[in-house]
Amino acid sequence: MNPGTSAQAVASAPPATGEPIPDYVLELERAASYLPVEQLPLLREAWRVGAAAHAGQTRKSGEPYITHPVAVATVLAELGLDVETLVAAILHDTIEDTPLTREELAAQFGEDVALLVDGVTKLDKLKFRDRQEAAAESFRKMLLAMSRDLRVIMIKLADRLHNMRTLGAQSREARARIARETLEIYAPIAQRLGMSLVKSELQNLGFRALHPWRHAIIEKHIRSQPVVRRESMAQVEVQLSQGLAREGLEHRLVSRIKTPWSIYNKMRSEGKSFDQVMDVFGFRVVVRSVADCYHALGAVHAQFKPLDGRFRDFIAIPKANGYQSLHTVLFGPYGSPIEVQIRTEEMDLIAERGIAAHWTYKHGGDSPNSAQSRAHAWIVELIESQRAAGSSLEFLENVKVDLFPDEVYLFTPKGRILALPRNSTALDFAYAVHTDVGNQAVAARVDKKLVPLKTKLSSGQTVEIITAKSAAPKPQWLEFVVTSKARTSIRHQLKQLEHEDAVQLGHRMLDRALEAMGSSLERLPAKRLESFLAEHRFPRLEAFLAEVALGNWMPSQAAQALMAYAELRGGAQSKHSQEKILINGTEGGVVSFANCCQPIPGDEIMGYHTSGKGVVVHRLDCPNLAEFRKSPERWVPIDWDPNVTGDYDTSLIVDVENHTGVLAQLAAAVAQSQSNIERVDYLDRDMNAAQLRFAIQVRDRTHLAEVIRRLRRLNVVQGVRRQ
Repeated sequence: MNPGTSAQAVASAPPATGEPIPDYVLELERAASYLPVEQLPLLREAWRVGAAAHAGQTRKSGEPYITHPVAVATVLAELGLDVETLVAAILHDTIEDTPLTREELAAQFGEDVALLVDGVTKLDKLKFRDRQEAAAESFRKMLLAMSRDLRVIMIKLADRLHNMRTLGAQSREARARIARETLEIYAPIAQRLGMSLVKSELQNLGFRALHPWRHAIIEKHIRSQPVVRRESMAQVEVQLSQGLAREGLEHRLVSRIKTPWSIYNKMRSEGKSFDQVMDVFGFRVVVRSVADCYHALGAVHAQFKPLDGRFRDFIAIPKANGYQSLHTVLFGPYGSPIEVQIRTEEMDLIAERGIAAHWTYKHGGDSPNSAQSRAHAWIVELIESQRAAGSSLEFLENVKVDLFPDEVYLFTPKGRILALPRNSTALDFAYAVHTDVGNQAVAARVDKKLVPLKTKLSSGQTVEIITAKSAAPKPQWLEFVVTSKARTSIRHQLKQLEHEDAVQLGHRMLDRALEAMGSSLERLPAKRLESFLAEHRFPRLEAFLAEVALGNWMPSQAAQALMAYAELRGGAQSKHSQEKILINGTEGGVVSFANCCQPIPGDEIMGYHTSGKGVVVHRLDCPNLAEFRKSPERWVPIDWDPNVTGDYDTSLIVDVENHTGVLAQLAAAVAQSQSNIERVDYLDRDMNAAQLRFAIQVRDRTHLAEVIRRLRRLNVVQGVRRQ
């Protein structure tokens, strides 16, 4: 197309009279025959506009480019989507790749279509440091578009599906990259939205592109199944059908065929051979009503005995993507297990099409269990978590965790059902209830029994979270939470707490440095202070104070810079200049305690300012003190606040007689003194004596003295000293 051609002229270009309609357009119209007759001309109009706009553009296969968007629309027509979605699919690349504008699309096809096209427009114009970050940011933008209209993601998935079907024209590297992205992101999204047909095809096409030989071998094995197996399958099918008919149940019975990807995945994850994976018969029973589902369950259980513990009721407790069905596994007549799924026609449609089924079954779309409302709830949660994520890559990793195939179903004390990923903990449950509940959680009751927050949960449990207003997230929580919502909430809260602590400590340190120069923050002219912050690119004073606390600006250097900027000169050193900064143990990430000497409240201490870490506290008798004295400008005079709180790490070296049960006596003595043992190491050991190091937690020197006193009372103890 001539770049000089106006977009308006292209859009309104009349079709040539008697112009033949290509087969691919007729195929789309056949697939969309469910639409009202008056809407069908819109599809042909969209094709004409799209074909004119993409004139002269070809795909890598050499076909006219317009064949791709029409094929995407055909995929969506097969899923039963509305006319706006089909029109938007035909035009989904026009805004980016052609002179057509969003305004022109809105004028000709309506605001809905323009919004959808805008939502799926590719983000190739954005600049990123690398391809990985580009994929992550593109995905992040896609979710924002999804939150406005779920049809955006369906067009995106159909676009990816057609690209995967025509992947052969790409280079080997491009094929592998696109296939990996499809398996890691797009197929799980289709699953999470309940679109099982799309998910299945994306997985198989991705598997074939990534591992062509493995795919070919498994596919060949599936085709060459022995006649005996086919006959056995037919026999089981007949018996099941007879049992259902005898109960007067109107039903549709279909055998389930395993795909190469599902077989490969099972072989890899469960360490099974091909024959072991294939040695399972799978059937789906589709009936008229929910009552018939449970009736059919009784009928199949009467025909073949069920395997204990293999029954799942996803009708009463649907999966997070809206999937509903009864699952049972039976003892087969040939020694092979029979997997049976029982569902209604509507459930079958939703299982295959997921949120796309909403446009076919429009009634019930607002039910809390509908695929549509569940998908919306999931996307809203993702949008919340992406605001708290530090980067696009961190967000993408969190989302991958959330695109899980296995879930546990849990109850709140009021009977509300929550679906969480397998291996979720009580803390994940707390954050699923509400972010504030998670942030203030201290323990949980699972089935009325008190348990720690890191307890893993199982389906069917009732979970109650115990909170305290004074509680706050701990860094250790990140080690055991599973869900992305919990992880991003904890990180966000920890950053917030650390920032507040840093601001407070930085304020005290800078004030002390300014006092030494005969000034203070309050005495600095406000306008000069604002100019200083602006020149050094600090949005506000708090950001500068945090940098001081973290050691990125030395307090004396910061004070001199401020004084010079404010053109102030103090006189003699003030009487407050040697006042020590008091620490109370709650400063979080800006104050840490050195492992070399493990200071505890009551010890004489000094702070060493370390860039990026803030103040590291050492005892004055620390063996490393001589080395640190080489940088006197980094020393910070500090002392313990009278109201210091918390437990502090310290270590004791204990010499004992080496008898059976000695360790238990020592542990009991430490426990009786209200101290926790974090770790025990044998430093030396022979037949008669042993030397142990106990890493314990104490409140202060008085508490430590009590622990040492109790240990010394034991007959087996020969000596105790602090390390």
